[in-house]
Amino acid sequence: MVFRWFAEGHDKIPLGYIRQIPGMTGVVTSLLDIPVGEVWPIERVKRLKQEINKYDLEIEVIESVNIHEDIKLGEKTRDQYIQAYIDTMKNLSQIGVKAICYNFMPVLDWARSDLARSLQDGSKTMSYQHDYIMNINPRNLAEQFGNQSNGFELPGWEPDRLKEMVATIDKYKSIDEKQFWNNIKYFLDSVIPYAEKFDIKMAIHPDDPPWSIFGLPRVLTSRDNIRKFLNLNTSVYNGITLCTGSLGSNRNNNLPSIISEFAAQGRIHFAHIRNLRFESEKDFYECGHLSKCGSFDLFEIVKAFYDSGFDGYIRPDHGRMIWDETGRPGYGLYDRALGATYLNGLWEAIEKMNP
Repeated sequence: MVFRWFAEGHDKIPLGYIRQIPGMTGVVTSLLDIPVGEVWPIERVKRLKQEINKYDLEIEVIESVNIHEDIKLGEKTRDQYIQAYIDTMKNLSQIGVKAICYNFMPVLDWARSDLARSLQDGSKTMSYQHDYIMNINPRNLAEQFGNQSNGFELPGWEPDRLKEMVATIDKYKSIDEKQFWNNIKYFLDSVIPYAEKFDIKMAIHPDDPPWSIFGLPRVLTSRDNIRKFLNLNTSVYNGITLCTGSLGSNRNNNLPSIISEFAAQGRIHFAHIRNLRFESEKDFYECGHLSKCGSFDLFEIVKAFYDSGFDGYIRPDHGRMIWDETGRPGYGLYDRALGATYLNGLWEAIEKMNP
């Protein structure tokens, strides 16, 4: 069990608090201040490892080493950014990193209509209303996120991305889905040989939400498209991050069945496990992890991982803001700690049911 933590002053949660969560073995982190496309210096990553190890926590998963838009767009400059990505992978391998969670979502990693919706129990959470997102200008959404972020930089909505957001969205108007898939394959065929060399599993995150927004292509959205992605490069080092919240927001995706298929193949390297409560076909909010709080059966989800022999990394993903906590939306301490404990309890129960 691992916990996402934003390094070097980007997180108000002390590593010592994370260490006190039962069953927590490590953190998932990144270097937010390094611009996309630049190499992560070896001195920085070594210092990061030392800071984390002081608290008897491991750093074996990075989330994320972001991919430059020129790679996604297939621009002539993409090779220089791919080489920088490979150089970063090499440096991360020297501190024992075993998995990199990344995504290929154009421009924006994820979208919500509200980062601090008040629930009946007094907690606050992130929510998604489809019609709202379909009708808002992306620049206005970025401004709204800035106002609701509590002063924290949001992963996937970094300032260097937002500066060119509208212009970059326009560039994708000339990219059809076939070309976008070709650009993904070009990236995979370039980096997977080095993933094998450095013993780092590449784990792509599904699109969030798993349908097009702002006219941008979305491809990691379903079982069939995951199969297609994995077949682009059949190395076991080319795998996925199975995010229940992202894939599960498409109600046609049978999460336990999808987990069983790809975990059994050894192609799920990282798992984000959380719950959602649907309010309509495409409207939902992020609730507590407990099954009865939402629309997912967390027992069946965890059981699918266990039964398929999954031995990768799990994090409780997002949490609500509870007990008057304030911080980066989705990334408070308390609710995620509760979620991690619940997931560990499910795993222990299932394990003891299968002596």
